[in-house]
Amino acid sequence: MSEHWKELLPIDEYIVRTNGLLHDFDRQVLTMLYQPLIGATCFSLYMTLWGETEARSPLVNKHYHLMCITQLNLKQILEERKKLEGIGLLKTYVKHDDFHRTFIYELQPPLSPQDFFNDGVLNIYLYNRLGKSGFNKVKQFFSYEKINKDDYEEVTSAFSAVFSSLHPSELQVYNNEMNIALNSCENSEFVHRQNPPGIFIIEELFDFPLFFAGISDSLIPKDAFTDQVREVIAKLAFLYKIDPIEMKKVVIQALDEHDQIDIEQLRKAARDYYQFMNGDTLPSLVTRTQPLPLRSNQTQTADPSNKEEQLIQYLESISPYQFLVDLSGGVEPSVADLQIVEHVMINQKLPPGVVNVLIHYVMLRTDMKLSKNYVEKIAAHWARKEIKTVKQAMNLAKEEHRQYQEWASDKQKKEKKSSQTNQRFGKEQLTLDMKRRLLMLGADEQEEKTVSKNVELTEEERKKRREKMFNLLEGKRE
Repeated sequence: MSEHWKELLPIDEYIVRTNGLLHDFDRQVLTMLYQPLIGATCFSLYMTLWGETEARSPLVNKHYHLMCITQLNLKQILEERKKLEGIGLLKTYVKHDDFHRTFIYELQPPLSPQDFFNDGVLNIYLYNRLGKSGFNKVKQFFSYEKINKDDYEEVTSAFSAVFSSLHPSELQVYNNEMNIALNSCENSEFVHRQNPPGIFIIEELFDFPLFFAGISDSLIPKDAFTDQVREVIAKLAFLYKIDPIEMKKVVIQALDEHDQIDIEQLRKAARDYYQFMNGDTLPSLVTRTQPLPLRSNQTQTADPSNKEEQLIQYLESISPYQFLVDLSGGVEPSVADLQIVEHVMINQKLPPGVVNVLIHYVMLRTDMKLSKNYVEKIAAHWARKEIKTVKQAMNLAKEEHRQYQEWASDKQKKEKKSSQTNQRFGKEQLTLDMKRRLLMLGADEQEEKTVSKNVELTEEERKKRREKMFNLLEGKRE
């Protein structure tokens, strides 16, 4: 995010209000369903703003006050605020005066568990974040067993059976007083609970004109595409990366017997389509590729002229997930590695192509391992530098190479110191095991030396093969 001070200053004032009532149950929903998606810092900002709404009179504070109580700088507050806006938990309004700005932060209630798990976007991302076991536990926490009421008879009393109405003469006495009391005040509104808006995805991201061009009224009637259906189509296209031509096939599968679009069937059809095309997996952030506006050659018409341009084009056109697969020779990346990558993409907001450069650099320096602390430290540096393109990331990695080496050395020293005892024990045990096996085979000292030498050669060959793989990667597009 560039030039954040243009959007927000410490002296800018803000007022917090809620869009309806927020209940204590909402805290559980925010903690268990939203926090895994937005992170602890963003969650903390929401709870801080919520706390300010509980004052007896509306508070008007400056953002400097918010910086003090959250211990976040202004840029971090703006970034976390935008996360809340993007996920549907906050609406922001601003009024410009001659000398300062005043913001209204309107907290939105979270989706109910039922709406969240049926959202079609948020529930998919939560599944990828928590995994099957964790997702099922959270889902079970917000569920209860259904009761079959077919064998029961309803005996609820009606209002008219319990209460009686006033006589017209009694109403006449209070008529004028009632009219005054019942008229609502223009400068106030009643406390109420609004339906939470959920996440908002711009419909313009999906090419509806192209989508409708391939559909005739005889195939799907136009009245089937209600505002809700269009919103769901835009969400599913964004989530599963389905283009307008393929989306037509998905929508056809969701038609019911009345030629109307069943939203649940539409979600299922989109999910089935994605899993069929991607090997029974579900989408996550690590499957995204570098956005076209951030690529060095947006049209992709010119061929790269050297190895560096080849590598840049490769890193821009591939997702971090697929890049990890390529680095491991086609082997599925571990869940831990994917979590590290997705954590960086969410918290540091690094584009996919920049994350690919980060993966490439770290693996070259750390014996093909993704160290969480090391990755996050470099990622945080790149985020502060506002690195958005692959070229910028590669240049910065070259410029700061010595600093990054020091970080890696410090980390290795700490690891070496903490595991020195275990390593010594392991070497001694290896030597004893080797000697024991040689004695059992009747080997002499010369053979023992030969075996030790072969062990060293094997390790050396392993390093050579690793270097060869990365050299091959850099010349991948030749």
